[in-house]
Amino acid sequence: MSHVGLKNVTKVYPGKKGAAITAVREFSLDIQEREFVVLTGPSGAGKSSVVRMIAGLEEISTGEIVLGDRRMNDVAPKDRDLALVAESHTLYPRMSVYDNLAFPLALRKFSKTEIKKCVAAAAEIVALQELLERKPESLSAEERQRVALGRALALQPKVFLFDEPFANLDAPARARMRAQVNKLRHRLSATIIYAASDPVEAMAMGERIIVMNNGVIEQDGGATRVYDSPANMFVAGFLGSPPMNFIHGTIKVDRDSILFSEAEDGTIKLRLAISDFPGAKEFAGKPVVLGLRPEEIQIARASSNTFAAIVDLVEPLGAAADLHLQTGAHRVVSRSREGMGGVEAGHRAEFEVDLRKVHLFDPASGRRIT
Repeated sequence: MSHVGLKNVTKVYPGKKGAAITAVREFSLDIQEREFVVLTGPSGAGKSSVVRMIAGLEEISTGEIVLGDRRMNDVAPKDRDLALVAESHTLYPRMSVYDNLAFPLALRKFSKTEIKKCVAAAAEIVALQELLERKPESLSAEERQRVALGRALALQPKVFLFDEPFANLDAPARARMRAQVNKLRHRLSATIIYAASDPVEAMAMGERIIVMNNGVIEQDGGATRVYDSPANMFVAGFLGSPPMNFIHGTIKVDRDSILFSEAEDGTIKLRLAISDFPGAKEFAGKPVVLGLRPEEIQIARASSNTFAAIVDLVEPLGAAADLHLQTGAHRVVSRSREGMGGVEAGHRAEFEVDLRKVHLFDPASGRRIT
């Protein structure tokens, strides 16, 4: 069984002058057999600490880690039936690629026949057949990372752990390696836990993503659901590039509608259905934050749900364009699906909002108002 469970796990590191640093706090998570889970969040969120504790490379301060039905807290890394692919891979420079793939198997007392079979299978999966006699120093960064991945595959573990594995690669190589892992997930009979700081990478890789911040889970769910229905302003701002626009203002209730008015006489004024935000009634007359993703702000083609803004900057992106807008109180970004759409920097234009994708947040707690 390759179910992974973490129960109230905390990791505390000793700090300078005796000040302890809590990297992970009361962290609980159940990962089912053969599930693919992505841990994401900014640098320092605790992702790598979680992965390394599962691997047995970091001691757990408190709590429990279970693999299948076995408690792992005191089990040596080599006895956990898992493999780790990390950003800083360690290849043996004097060994050939073949020997780098074979060495962990030899340590686990595999027979020569088994080693040859496992190495050949792993090399074929990650396209290393032509490189088996070469030394690591003659390989590109991407090829070395494929060796690290192949070494993990050769072990045929129940659990694969990835800790920012492709962070040191350039963008094209990173995309190719992500595609490689995405293909592998469908042919491996294993559980996969993947840590990534890049939110774009997390969205591309994850069926289920765990958004972390300051050592705790901010939200856990399907990638699309978490993107479309963020639990709070942190998640909303972390996922997405460009990030979500946050617009401060107030609301008032008008029969079956909520009227949002941007602060400081800004130009954004929207009428929202109260049925979409029943919890907003308690915020009537109080400050709220309106959340709008850039792709939900488009050059106006309708007469409703629009606002005027000055176009400060136009960034062409080929088929799309990022338009930086000044509303009078806020600077917001629109990702125009029409490219520049005839608008020019320094000119005033009308923009429309997809009301189905609007979010309201409590500025005090940061939570989404539903």
